[in-house]
Amino acid sequence: MFKLNAFQLKIIALVMMLLDHLYFSFLDLFPVWIHPLSRFVAPLFAYLMVEGFFHTRNRLSYNVRLLGFAVFMQIGNMIINGAFASEQVRINNNIFMTLAAGLIVISLFELSKTRAGLSKIALVAGALLIIPAGIIFTEGGIVGIPFILITYFFRKSMKAKMIGYGLLSVGLFLTSYVPYETVSETILMLMVNSDFLFITVIPFILLYNGQRGLSNKFSKYLFYVFYPMHLWILKTVEFIW
Repeated sequence: MFKLNAFQLKIIALVMMLLDHLYFSFLDLFPVWIHPLSRFVAPLFAYLMVEGFFHTRNRLSYNVRLLGFAVFMQIGNMIINGAFASEQVRINNNIFMTLAAGLIVISLFELSKTRAGLSKIALVAGALLIIPAGIIFTEGGIVGIPFILITYFFRKSMKAKMIGYGLLSVGLFLTSYVPYETVSETILMLMVNSDFLFITVIPFILLYNGQRGLSNKFSKYLFYVFYPMHLWILKTVEFIW
């Protein structure tokens, strides 16, 4: 069966992410169906983040790097929003923060496995406190944080993960579904409120061969650099436009 490594999957995700952000920056130029087609992107990066957590040689460095880029992007967003406030051009995206919150949570859970007594309780309690904060305050946290937890706790069982993803998708659909007067209007609404379509990540998960693929400085930092830079460039063009 045809398989893809992590780097190849990330390239596919980057292309779809770019198309989705182009759609939101220039609504009149791109079709609305691009948005629902791209709902697999953030979950795919989250899935590969969990995989990376179990394969990295330095988990602390992994946490610091991801959180550092999250803070860096947040500062950049604040500068962009302040500079472009006159045209009401704003950027609120920061999936780094969502991934960082999820990574910290699973790191605390994993660390608690090697502890006992009050130390173990404190680590688990810290993780449980971060979970609702991540869901409420990070971009797409309502999908990303539960998805990361399902991926982490059921990592060794593909069947259990698929069931967990399915239940999460159904729950998100039920909370987002609002019937409109016509079927076409209802479908359009679901194309916009399409968080439940994160379930489209499953084919990409099944295509993953468990290998890192290209492994050098370029592949390591490509997403970290591309993600904020392309958003900041798009917002600059949108401001000038």
